[in-house]
Amino acid sequence: MVKAVVGEETRLKLAEGRLEQSSAPAQVGLVIGKLSSTLDRGFVFDLLPTPPNDAGAPPCSLIEPTKDDKRKGPKPKSQPSDSQSLSIDKDWVAEHARQVSRMLVGGMKVVGIYIWISDSAFKNSNIVLCQTVTGVAKAAPLSESGWDERLLIHICYSPRRWTCRNCMVTSNITSSSLRPCDFKMGRVLTSLQGFRCMYNFDIRLPISHQNSSNVQTMSEALRHGISNHAKYLKNAKAMLDGHLVVNNDLCTSDGLHEVELLLPFLEDTEACSQKDTVGVLAFSGSVCSFAYLNLREPISQAVTDIKDDIITSLQSRLDIICDEADGETGPTDTGIREARDDAGSQEIGDVISSEIPVSQIVLQSLRKTCRLSLPRRVFIPWLSGTFVCDYLQPFETFEVLKDRCVELLSMEVPTDASNILEPEREAPSVETKSFWDVAAPPSSASTFYLEKSGLDTSRRESSRKSRDNSDVKITSNFIAAVIFLFLAIIVGYILVFLKS
Repeated sequence: MVKAVVGEETRLKLAEGRLEQSSAPAQVGLVIGKLSSTLDRGFVFDLLPTPPNDAGAPPCSLIEPTKDDKRKGPKPKSQPSDSQSLSIDKDWVAEHARQVSRMLVGGMKVVGIYIWISDSAFKNSNIVLCQTVTGVAKAAPLSESGWDERLLIHICYSPRRWTCRNCMVTSNITSSSLRPCDFKMGRVLTSLQGFRCMYNFDIRLPISHQNSSNVQTMSEALRHGISNHAKYLKNAKAMLDGHLVVNNDLCTSDGLHEVELLLPFLEDTEACSQKDTVGVLAFSGSVCSFAYLNLREPISQAVTDIKDDIITSLQSRLDIICDEADGETGPTDTGIREARDDAGSQEIGDVISSEIPVSQIVLQSLRKTCRLSLPRRVFIPWLSGTFVCDYLQPFETFEVLKDRCVELLSMEVPTDASNILEPEREAPSVETKSFWDVAAPPSSASTFYLEKSGLDTSRRESSRKSRDNSDVKITSNFIAAVIFLFLAIIVGYILVFLKS
């Protein structure tokens, strides 16, 4: 349980100044930070205001007392404001949290909400605020299981003060769901340590014969595969700057640290046969991950954050493709490709577009090789040397990236594109293959792809020359043997004639 919370003073003071200039009677937004179970403390990095909804309306507003309350008799001037309560578009705030959580890296999470409102209106809106926090927690869950609390920061403008409360995320919300906790401002971002990891993965998922019980879409199979891979990745050991990580080690050196994951051997794997399997879904690529750690947290926490960030990144890419396909936003080409396998054309290496959304592709119904490219992850400089991320589709440009950062994170993207990191040169990809292409690829197909790719030209040329020379030698040897046999017969006849 979080007993104390420390907020980054520079960012919170800027937020306070922004709220004063806006003269808004109420504002709601997200709290970005980290909740540390090892330290029993919370850290607040920044506050992000929730933008207006699609209709242009603010996500929260004050509700005035009804007319019936006003008819009860004369009241002091301060009474109407004391009766005000808060109305929040809870679904919109939760959607903001869901999209922002995709743009955060390891060690950074949506840990709650903040509210800019008067003290009396805050007291009249406890249930609404708890419901909003619960919706945010469901939309942007924390990686640690059993973590059932979030932060609720109240910025009161009359009188001016900051308070922080723990909000228990439960289905039964009561007045006791909010508990006060210590809150202060200090230096948080400058004490963070950075960690980076390049993770290569290769996930193979069998495609079973079609029947009523195992029909599966591509998105369902990928989600299942990512979930299983998370269990496998959890047991991986880690190397930090070339040294094995021990659970209680602390990182004392400065700079960006390189992490390498050492994966365990696969256990309890099941063999698949042609009788049960018609193909394989190959999901492979590289994921770049960043994580940030407080000085007093052990290195093992950074490793845990990196593992969680890798899995979250893969899930986010799949969610983006499914959301765009289901919402019919953007071009109809979702990155899905089918390879031609016509006997007449023999254009196996060519690809054609498919307009079938990834969430509707049934694996058992595929008759051709299908390829899908996931979005590519890029990193944008954020606060005090830290990074946030976003995902770019093949058809998207950096202008789309700038618009999302302004709308969701209230930040400006550097005009110099060289400051944006692109460590993933090629995005992770998905490809369906037949059973025999994986189990025993034909030599003719291998030769075709080798020639198609233009690789090892000199090796193929020398091999062809050696075969030609071998054929010439065989032919010459055969002719010599025939001549020798013919001469032996003639000599035999001569000897028999002379003897007679």
